[in-house]
Amino acid sequence: MKLPPEQRAQFERDGYLFFPGHFSAEETRVLTDAVPDLYSRREAFNVREKGSDAVRTNFAAHLVSEPFARLARHPRMVGPVTDLFDEEVYMHQFKINGKMAFEGDVWQWHQDYGTWLNDDLMPTERAMNVAIFLDEVTEHNGPLMFIPGSHRKGVVDAKHDLTTTSYPLWTVDNDLIRQLVDRAGGKHGGIVSPKGPAGSMILFHSCLVHASGSNLSPFNRVAVYLSLCAVSNHIRRHKRPEYIAHRNFTPIEMLPDDCLLKPYPVEVPWKNGLPESASRTSLDLLDTVEA
Repeated sequence: MKLPPEQRAQFERDGYLFFPGHFSAEETRVLTDAVPDLYSRREAFNVREKGSDAVRTNFAAHLVSEPFARLARHPRMVGPVTDLFDEEVYMHQFKINGKMAFEGDVWQWHQDYGTWLNDDLMPTERAMNVAIFLDEVTEHNGPLMFIPGSHRKGVVDAKHDLTTTSYPLWTVDNDLIRQLVDRAGGKHGGIVSPKGPAGSMILFHSCLVHASGSNLSPFNRVAVYLSLCAVSNHIRRHKRPEYIAHRNFTPIEMLPDDCLLKPYPVEVPWKNGLPESASRTSLDLLDTVEA
């Protein structure tokens, strides 16, 4: 999937692209139907909300579940990223975030690259997030909030918030958020929230500052977040477990476009549980890896 010049220019300006209804209802249902089994597992890859049994985020579903393993190789998802980078990519992180009805907690203002730099020693911001809605996203169920153009600021100062939620995050100071929002238009477009039907997709820059509020509505807001990194830009440290920050830097091989509807063979090496190696960490720097 190649992006036309106007979309490339929009991405450079705003730091994100929104594709409403990018995947069909039938394709999305294949993924949605696989979520309950993943969320039911008492494995380290399921991080639950603070003070609740609701799943906040599920890691590494593409190594556990065949439908998500196929999504990880989908050309409608991988193609635009390789087009923007003009380079092959590998899967740095794979999450299914469950902002569940009444229980989904906030995600504080942050840049994803801030975490990847501080924790994983990813050399540059040549990595991209792809968000795919598994539920309809409305103004009521905790949509993502972006500050358009904030990626052009580069890496900003952040602090490691270990207490606000159940998942530690490198977060951005409120004063800087005010400045960035004012620069982006203040009350007139300084914050945007892409909303749309299940199957919609967002590409957004790893330095784009974003957040989401809590979900007080009776409607779930489950979404898949795939973080793709240029192969030459692979992480240099394994401070975090492998189920969070992946260590296989092999370029993604795309499947045919109908891969969510047909049973193309895929490997799911963790389907029977996490191996012991997936929880190992190290502060040692990696030697350069040939992908």
